[in-house]
Amino acid sequence: MLKWAIIFGIVSLITGALGFTGVSGVAGTIAKVLFAIFLIFFIIAILAVMGIFHLAF
Repeated sequence: MLKWAIIFGIVSLITGALGFTGVSGVAGTIAKVLFAIFLIFFIIAILAVMGIFHLAF
């Protein structure tokens, strides 16, 4: 998911530099949403691992 967020971020930068503001805005929004989803899953995974280690020790 992080890979796709980076790809859409790069697409947004390139299209913005070329003047395609509509495409740039959409790609930027998609990149933000994907990155937010990645962060949520990452935080949940970290909390789950901490919980597992806490129960094991």
